[in-house]
Amino acid sequence: MPFSATNSRNAISGAKVFASSISHPLTMTSIFTHEFNTPIYKGKTSFNTGLYINGQFVEGSMLNQWGSPSPVLSILVSTAALLGALFAIDRFVATGKIITKVAEATSKDVDVAVAAAHKAFETTWGLNMGGAGRSRLLAKLAQLMEEHQQELAALEALDNGKTFTWAMDVDTTFAIDTIRYYAGWADKIHGQVVETDERKLSYTRHEPIGVVGQIIPWNFPLLMMSWKLGPALATGNCIVMKPSEFTPLTAIRMSELIHEAGFPPGTFNLLTGYGNTVGAAISSHMKIDKVAFTGSTLVGRKIMEAAAKSNLKDITLELGGKSPNIIFNDADVEQAVNWAAHGIYWNHGQACCAGSRIFVQSGIYDEFLSKFTEKTRSLKVGDPFDLDSYQGPQVSQLQYDRIMEYIQSGKDQGATVHLGGDRVGTEGFYINPTIFTDTTPDMKIVQEEIFGPVGVVIKFEDEEDVIRQANDTVFGLAAAVFSQNITRALTTAHRLKAGTAWVNCVNQLHANVPFGGFKQSGIGRELGEYALHNYTAVKSVQVNLGHVM
Repeated sequence: MPFSATNSRNAISGAKVFASSISHPLTMTSIFTHEFNTPIYKGKTSFNTGLYINGQFVEGSMLNQWGSPSPVLSILVSTAALLGALFAIDRFVATGKIITKVAEATSKDVDVAVAAAHKAFETTWGLNMGGAGRSRLLAKLAQLMEEHQQELAALEALDNGKTFTWAMDVDTTFAIDTIRYYAGWADKIHGQVVETDERKLSYTRHEPIGVVGQIIPWNFPLLMMSWKLGPALATGNCIVMKPSEFTPLTAIRMSELIHEAGFPPGTFNLLTGYGNTVGAAISSHMKIDKVAFTGSTLVGRKIMEAAAKSNLKDITLELGGKSPNIIFNDADVEQAVNWAAHGIYWNHGQACCAGSRIFVQSGIYDEFLSKFTEKTRSLKVGDPFDLDSYQGPQVSQLQYDRIMEYIQSGKDQGATVHLGGDRVGTEGFYINPTIFTDTTPDMKIVQEEIFGPVGVVIKFEDEEDVIRQANDTVFGLAAAVFSQNITRALTTAHRLKAGTAWVNCVNQLHANVPFGGFKQSGIGRELGEYALHNYTAVKSVQVNLGHVM
């Protein structure tokens, strides 16, 4: 993909901190400038790569003995880090070439950000900013995101490897809708009057929790950011956020838009860095009142443990999945094939709700497998900025290796690679969409989350058989059912142990519909009115109007 990028000190290059007319009291922070010249998008982006704390971009606390910033988090275009322990590199995943370097935060920076957030909560945000004011600022942020939508989509494609088309049609559009949705909720957060007796007034208040830590993943960087930002800011909380070290660019750019929207300093703080430093510091910080995390179940356990061992902070966890997609004999086969392909291959299979276990009833199994194979072959794997690319590269060398290890495990355990299972090209982390057949329930590819374009197609006989198999998992995030018999479809959906059940569709998400999991797929719900409950504390107030002791 044709592109050029630079990263320089604005003190040396004279580059402007913002493309807009906004100015920050910033000094000696790096500027990332990138020129997109692709078949599908042409444009330029330029923004700070420092930490965003208390309304300013700063380099962070860790300076070497010469006084220059030492650890720098680098962004890769999907290859392993090249610069060793002192640098974390951001690369363009389609080629593996370095995009830029961004500041790396430490636990000291977490302390500074938390202090700034507490100050904002006690003075300019929290209960000091009415719901109408919070609504106005969130609506302004949504407007700015809309104005910069193509730029944000291009950054997602560059940083994550998802196609620009998907980033435009889903990620950025949904993110904008989410922020706008919660702008509408901000002035509607309220409790209720509770009837007791005529000589007492009893009511509840839904108050913001305080300072919340938020840790977001690399698979949907902007979208997950909006899912966290929206309800937290709408309810009056202040935020200390850590994006994934693999995909920090849209979060950094969003920090500028948040500033431009006019949010008070300290309301939102962004710390780029690693999980074992910044993530651990957020999870265990004694002055962070809540932590919200989206990512793997393994890391979710560590965050839950740290939250419990520190100040017993409140948690919300949206974790892994191994979603069943059940296709009955009476399903519309053409539609089931199209949806099943979307269910597993969307976002390169890097979705927690991916329909990776495809159960097909025996009466249509052969027909489905034939058409599903044809559909899978038709999906183009290629450059995220090509017009006809459906699937881009995996996000990193680490993720690529992990997926290939699962594919090898399937082979070793006796499953049949019906299609794919190999690398595409020699540059970047491209994997052919893969179909396994002839599996058994105990295989790793059936039980464990692969997080890649790898699906297993499993034959079943009847409803009891498939419900037993579908629920045979430690996860419970999502499920899908395909049948033209609505009674069968709904009965099956109700019996599946999953937080979301789709009927005759998959991967359908909306800002006003809650999303979250059963079992080891998480705690709490994202989106909709339900997400607001994650960020409020209920206070009961009882006023004596006439009782005498």
